Amino acid sequence: MFRKMRRFGQQLPEEESVQILKEGSHAVLALHGDDDYPYAVPVSYAYEDGKIYFHGAKAGHKVDAINKDEKVSLCVVAADDVVASEATTYFKSVIAFGRVRQLTEESEIRAAAVKLGEKYSYDYREKYMGDIDRQIGALACFEISIEHLTGKEAVELTAKRR
Repeated sequence: MFRKMRRFGQQLPEEESVQILKEGSHAVLALHGDDDYPYAVPVSYAYEDGKIYFHGAKAGHKVDAINKDEKVSLCVVAADDVVASEATTYFKSVIAFGRVRQLTEESEIRAAAVKLGEKYSYDYREKYMGDIDRQIGALACFEISIEHLTGKEAVELTAKRR
């Protein structure tokens, strides 16, 4: 169902791809947007056990696209070092393909919000827990179940591994 990577020699091991998902600070979520145009939007996210969580407004382009088509992809770039002398970049990135759903149960929304808070506000647990309590009714959280994950690195980085 999913294509094999054309440059399979540059494919990252699954463990390293998962590590990039765990450590990434942001991602770009790709959706099926209005008038069949692709819609790519940056998101803050958290990863846990094969699932990706993110939040957003309860209405808008992102929610409309999710309601239209549950299939999404998400890209995280872990490295993008410009090497001007070689006219290239030494990159590492992952792309996850999966299906997204909007969480509906308050317990699910709270659990996703806590995951996000722990990732982005780890020193401010008391504050973000209070924020979650105050905003739970207005908060939309989403879960992507990953169906396919690939990571890739620049050929120069692959050569250094050998």
